[in-house]
Amino acid sequence: MLKILLLASLTLSSLLFAEYTNSNGKALEKPFKDLVRWVRSDVEPKLAQIDISSDWQTINLNESDNYIIWIGHSTFLIKKEGITILTDPVFSDRASPFKSIGPERLIPPAMSIDQLPKIDFVTVSHNHYDHLDINSLKEISKLHPEAIFFVPIGDLKLLKRKRIKNAYEFTWWESYSLEGLTLTFTPVQHWSKRGLFDRNKSLWGGWYFNFDDYSMYHAGDTGYSNDFVDTRLKLGAPKYAFIPIGAYNPEWFMAESHVNPEDAIQVMLDLEAEKAFGMHWGTFALTDEDTLEPPVRLKEALKSFNSPDFISLIPGKVIEIE
Repeated sequence: MLKILLLASLTLSSLLFAEYTNSNGKALEKPFKDLVRWVRSDVEPKLAQIDISSDWQTINLNESDNYIIWIGHSTFLIKKEGITILTDPVFSDRASPFKSIGPERLIPPAMSIDQLPKIDFVTVSHNHYDHLDINSLKEISKLHPEAIFFVPIGDLKLLKRKRIKNAYEFTWWESYSLEGLTLTFTPVQHWSKRGLFDRNKSLWGGWYFNFDDYSMYHAGDTGYSNDFVDTRLKLGAPKYAFIPIGAYNPEWFMAESHVNPEDAIQVMLDLEAEKAFGMHWGTFALTDEDTLEPPVRLKEALKSFNSPDFISLIPGKVIEIE
């Protein structure tokens, strides 16, 4: 069903002119025959539930400081120096505009929205349903009325329709600064679409968090490109990087928009990050690889490199940072 929905929506949307392109000046467009080829493939990935930790329940999320928690997919809870950031918050049961069809969660979020600590900032990388969950954003805004929401240019109207306040939209390299932190929207290679006729009508990207002493980087969703070298040259090497490692099969179809584990390692090296965390796997079955393949493939690929510190997390486990 997912492949059929994708085929229909991409076919219709491809008839319209794309407004935004990647940093290389190109938009990601797949020929109709490639869509049909993928839809007709009979690959059935082995689905599994990954472990979820209750480690986060052992600390007071509001009073504790300097920690990272992977909630699932691309959703991270980051707290540093009293500032709390929530990335790509998706808490709904499906990554879909529909309640009964579309990708369903394989695991629940490591914590619920009402268990979150006070949220200062919410960042959204792009408008695909597994990254921009408007119902989650609305609930977060209700529970945390002082929270500030950052979305790519073109997506602010979605939040305004839901009466979400304190929301701002950004184009690449635009920043928001306050004492102790600067957030910058950075280019990655991807695309956007939520309906039948809005392909690439909004932008996509990663978020770079520059604190007083070091920085972090959240890649959102991306294929491999020169954007990560450019990000490092413009903004510096982050200490921590959150990089997708899943949703890559079949690679002949997905490679332009989703990195595989080997590409993810190269992203880390391009950024010159000290430590990387693998995300975008284990929560939704979006493509054809088995659920447990990405971290296994990552571990195997790391043997060919000079021991970069790149790990796969367990949702809910608290990672202490400096």
